[in-house]
Amino acid sequence: MKVRNPRNGELDYELKVDSIEEISDKANQARKHQALWLKKGVEYRSELIGEFGERLAGVSEELFEQLSIDTGRRRIARIEIEGVLGLIKGRCMTAPTLMAPVEERNSLTSPTVKIKQQLIPYQLVGAISPWNFPLLLAMIDAIPALLSGSAVLLKPSEVTPRFMDVVEKVILCMPDLSRVFKLVRGGADAGKAVVNSSDVICFTGSVETGRKIGMRCAERFIPAFLELGGKDPAIVLADADLNMTADAIIRSAIGASGQACQSLERVYVDELIFDKFLETLLNKVLPLKFNSDYSKGGIIGPLIFKGQAEKIQAQLNDAVEKGAEILIGGMIKEIDGGIWMEPTILRNVDHSMDIMREETFGPVIPMMHFSTVDQAVELSNDSQFGLSASVFSANEENALTVASRIQAGGISINDASLTNKVFDAEKNAFKFSGLYGSRMGAAGFMRFFRKKALLIQTEKASSISEQAELIDE
Repeated sequence: MKVRNPRNGELDYELKVDSIEEISDKANQARKHQALWLKKGVEYRSELIGEFGERLAGVSEELFEQLSIDTGRRRIARIEIEGVLGLIKGRCMTAPTLMAPVEERNSLTSPTVKIKQQLIPYQLVGAISPWNFPLLLAMIDAIPALLSGSAVLLKPSEVTPRFMDVVEKVILCMPDLSRVFKLVRGGADAGKAVVNSSDVICFTGSVETGRKIGMRCAERFIPAFLELGGKDPAIVLADADLNMTADAIIRSAIGASGQACQSLERVYVDELIFDKFLETLLNKVLPLKFNSDYSKGGIIGPLIFKGQAEKIQAQLNDAVEKGAEILIGGMIKEIDGGIWMEPTILRNVDHSMDIMREETFGPVIPMMHFSTVDQAVELSNDSQFGLSASVFSANEENALTVASRIQAGGISINDASLTNKVFDAEKNAFKFSGLYGSRMGAAGFMRFFRKKALLIQTEKASSISEQAELIDE
């Protein structure tokens, strides 16, 4: 499979695709060794996964080079690697505590029965990760699953696969880990094979693909943890700090060229400050430049996936045809073979437009004004998505009141996209943005277990005649 370089458009990498038989063999091998992996205990696993993190840190420059080619980003690639190393340390630190044995207790409903609880990890976890943050979103599911005692079958996106070579080289240097942590290479067929081979699936990606995976998992009676798309709103109240708010929204909406599920994609501003805030936003966006030539600076990177440009252009065309005004940007350009999108701000938009309803995944800020808070909340909730959101106000209590009414899993107050920095706050996606357990906080670890109850009768078990006497009474 030929892989495109997002900065120059060249097909300069060849991905050797695993056959269905090879994927099945990897799954069988991982299953074969999972029992011993579990038996060695969480302390051992934490120590070994910690060593895995240290080894990744030792090859961080090599990993950086491949990841920066994958994504066309250098500064963010550094941040992504640091985030993964922090994730590994944090999960290794908390796993033993979360797996500590629960003290046995007597049943509240049957006091003569003692209860012992056991945590039973799934034997094989399948993880399918996306292209926008390829390393972080691969490890965010794989690491806690491994720590739980599960084996893991991981298929990163075929759009950004180069980093896998470095990660796999580290894994293969660690025999105990390599027996239960298998990387899978390929596209949709490989993803289907992972779904058909695993006991639980973690998927991050589009609603369309997530729905198909969820249906297949339902047929197989296995859980599917789905982290899907977003159309995150921001509500800017009249007393908000305009400079700070503009900085946060721009960082979220335009950082990583808008290629993050928690990027802000809709901005609702109180009509009393709309014009002033719009001017502030325009003045801050205007100086932003492409970094198509690293030596000349600039912070706007390329679009990683070429097909995304077509979706963004279609949304812009639809908006303009329906009366939207592009105030800045709006152009998708080809530079030295790469696809680049200008930071774009629109006004005169409404919810009849695709750009206000469909996930954009580009550096685009469509803006509307509102006259009442009720209207702002109604507009924010008028979406099939409910991943995250932001509220800006000088009055924290007012902001929290508004946030409590927004139908989304993670709400940033006086900032944006905090869910990509704060991993220890549990949250669930609303609506079509996802399904089942949180990948954050303790739940992001505990979801890989089934709970078993051992019920111990401490007195003589009753007979059928004794039971009948109780019924007769």
